[in-house]
Amino acid sequence: MSSIAESISRAESVLAASGVAEPRREAMSLLMLATKKDKAFIYAHPEHFLTRDEVILLDSFLERRSNREPLQYISGVQEFYGLDFEVTPHVLIPRPETEIAVERTLEILRPSGGGFICDVGTGSGCIAVSLLHELQSARALGLDVSLDALSVARRNAKKHRVAGRLKLTESDVFSSLATEKFDLIVSNPPYVPADEIAGLQAEVRDFEPHGALTDRSDGLSIIARIVQGAPQFLRRRGHLLLEIGVDQSERAAEMFDKKVWRRPELFPDLQGIARVISARLI
Repeated sequence: MSSIAESISRAESVLAASGVAEPRREAMSLLMLATKKDKAFIYAHPEHFLTRDEVILLDSFLERRSNREPLQYISGVQEFYGLDFEVTPHVLIPRPETEIAVERTLEILRPSGGGFICDVGTGSGCIAVSLLHELQSARALGLDVSLDALSVARRNAKKHRVAGRLKLTESDVFSSLATEKFDLIVSNPPYVPADEIAGLQAEVRDFEPHGALTDRSDGLSIIARIVQGAPQFLRRRGHLLLEIGVDQSERAAEMFDKKVWRRPELFPDLQGIARVISARLI
């Protein structure tokens, strides 16, 4: 058997050799996962020996991570907007830039105390669930073409006690809607151009669902469908918020008809890159 200190050193070497970024930090994470011990215990007890089952489990995690499977799919969890979300290979791993859309939505809806929200391409449900967790009187409809993704979103809604206010429906963009009217539509759509997929990190390219990453075109086709279709399902002066790619702000802004929408606003990430576009019906 090996100690915690020896296990971290070995795991770090294995991950570094596989090209994993920040191998020591990830070695720590995998060790905590395998031993079910927190960081404080790991730091305080470097001499503690792992059990045989813990070594076997750590080795299986190391093999998966060395193959560049994301840590989040190994652990099954990713934190987003202060909540832990279940993630599986059927859904995108929630990312910090998507929190910009949540923050902006909250700014819009908090004065009224809630509203009716549509989350297009809900995936894990991280946007809709986070919003309902913050807005106690809000309701939401989550749409996704993937039944597997909707199952994950349903479990996340139940976990965070908002399932009674979140309806989940299989839909290709707005295809399943009829006469619904929303105060706000929000989406993190597939916006990666097809010709950029090959250049993505192995963790993203080889493991995250391509249907949620790319429109298999120029990255703008589903954004365009949402912008064009949204007015039919928004209430008067309703809002639309979209996460967009790093170089898509200008082209996305041009999609908003000036006769229908007020001038779109752009919201940057921490690097100053516009990652969310928002507009309100006239």
